[in-house]
Amino acid sequence: MNSRPQSIDVFYTKKGGSNIKAQLGYRMNGSSSYDRLETISDGDRATSTWKMSWPCKSAVGLIKVQGQGTFETPSATFPGC
Repeated sequence: MNSRPQSIDVFYTKKGGSNIKAQLGYRMNGSSSYDRLETISDGDRATSTWKMSWPCKSAVGLIKVQGQGTFETPSATFPGC
């Protein structure tokens, strides 16, 4: 996950295994937001971006994989906070 002053970028690169159906998302202040459901194949890089005003809070990147659950990144803090 990358955090910039005006957005959050969550990305996932699939390195092996079969296709998955997943949604990228983030959690901030106890609230989660997810992007569309997509199929991610071996070698694909999925990216989702959310635009927002400078929230000055930490956020966690999420990937919700159908049939496998939700996984998260380490927390990232916005620059300048």
